[in-house]
Amino acid sequence: MPSDDLRSAPQSPTPAEPRKPARRFSRFIAVPALVAIGILIYLTFFSEKSVSHRLEYQRIIDSLEIALQQERDTLNYYRDLNERLNTDPVLMERVVREQYNMKRENEDVFVFER
Repeated sequence: MPSDDLRSAPQSPTPAEPRKPARRFSRFIAVPALVAIGILIYLTFFSEKSVSHRLEYQRIIDSLEIALQQERDTLNYYRDLNERLNTDPVLMERVVREQYNMKRENEDVFVFER
């Protein structure tokens, strides 16, 4: 009779057994995960805002910033030169003689081209 008592006792599930409902959902999670991974790969490598496009745009921005700084430096140089030409007659004469090949009376100018 001891075997009859074991049959009538309620059996509890063992913790080592996997649950069936979790297994049902695992096959449905794979499709959205694959779609999400596919979208991330597309956005990272192939879209207009991809990593390679961002690097290219940043390189272009850097080169334009360098060109802008060079233009600012040139502008500041000519503003300073203009101010000095308005206040210094000796500098004005030197610039006119060097750049425009002007000369004083009784003077000969020889121009050598490079």
